[in-house]
Amino acid sequence: MRPTYPEVELALLARWPETRLEPSLDRIAALCDLMGDPQHAYRVIQLTGTNGKTSTSRMIDSLLQALGLRTGRFTSPHLQRINERICIDGEPLSDEAFIDAYADVAIYADLVDQSQEHPLSFFEMMVAMGYAAFADTPVDVGIVEVGMGGTWDATNVANADVAVVTPIGVDHAAYLGTNPVDIAHEKSGIIKPGSTAVLGYQDDAVLEVLVRHAAEVGAPFVVQGRDFAFESRVAAVGGQQFTLQGLSGRYEDILLPLHGEFQANNAAIALAAVESLTGGRELSIDAVREGFGAVTSPGRLEVVRRSPTIIVDAAHNPHGVQAMVDSITSEFTFSPLIGVVGVMADKEAEEMLRILEPVLAHIICTENSTERSMSAADLTDMAGDIFGAERVTRADRLDDALEQAIILADAGGEGFENAIGSGGVIITGSVITAGEARTLLRVES
Repeated sequence: MRPTYPEVELALLARWPETRLEPSLDRIAALCDLMGDPQHAYRVIQLTGTNGKTSTSRMIDSLLQALGLRTGRFTSPHLQRINERICIDGEPLSDEAFIDAYADVAIYADLVDQSQEHPLSFFEMMVAMGYAAFADTPVDVGIVEVGMGGTWDATNVANADVAVVTPIGVDHAAYLGTNPVDIAHEKSGIIKPGSTAVLGYQDDAVLEVLVRHAAEVGAPFVVQGRDFAFESRVAAVGGQQFTLQGLSGRYEDILLPLHGEFQANNAAIALAAVESLTGGRELSIDAVREGFGAVTSPGRLEVVRRSPTIIVDAAHNPHGVQAMVDSITSEFTFSPLIGVVGVMADKEAEEMLRILEPVLAHIICTENSTERSMSAADLTDMAGDIFGAERVTRADRLDDALEQAIILADAGGEGFENAIGSGGVIITGSVITAGEARTLLRVES
């Protein structure tokens, strides 16, 4: 009997969660082998790094479509619905297609579960479903974002034609460590013989690790700031306009409907990845403009409502929060700016709050619906030490937090010293928090 979408979702969620890891590719490799290794049926651009992977993936996807190629995109985590993780030509799988993908994999998954020491995880199932859906379509290029790390990530059963490494910082410290150099060793594992490595801005020690690994496996590499970069950038209505220096050409007057200098850096990486896939040749300027002009990135410095302006950003580590703060201060003039913050208990919450403190007039500490969320009470205690109790409100429910933030932002300068303009709201701290806020605000992906 054919399962329903809710039944498929429950079956997937009943498996090992993404936070439970056993470093081995044995299970996913066995599953893909039984399925005929669908991950080898198309070219692959694989991405790892600490921040920027999903936005860069979406840019690569849009550029490839503008060049007339059919694409599959696998990203994680999702904001609102699991379907978002597997996209064909930029669109999430429909519920029916998602059920079909699950059915294609489930029959083989049972065999793997019985033959391995540990069962297949939720993430491994999702990877297999994505690779199978791409082969069935079929797509010309699969754009694949790692879930965590690189070498032992389930996506790494594919052999990337282009291996992209966005800037590396510290995240998932409990699993990857607290030293960026050690993390770089793990993430470098997506660079293999036959790959071209596209390396985003890195600290010198991190870059050394990546370059050494690329040399060891014989993979050519290009480096942001040396071989490609964005040259100039100005704010534009609804986003920004810039000039990109690619590997093979200079591309002027590119309009990107996303905010933030970090997105311009992501755009440079995306362009270099597509140039690398096409053999390093210069791309059509019309296709480049079309591709970047069509990009969306839900939950990444996303303006979801006006009057007052509400921005949702899925920043969930200090590196991401700093990039968000830099962009808000350079491109928006909110006064006061009210923060709605909900973080996961295993994240560097204190450092994230310290970065937010200079730009927030008031912070509302809340929590999302997952068991991994830090409680609003604990976050409030932590924020009180950093902001001062008078600038902190606790709201145990996210909907209450949103309502209180809108009231404070609407009040403008009333009650806020030095407030001089119209108020705004930023909702941040976690991908889950961002996704649940979008659902409450009735924003569609």
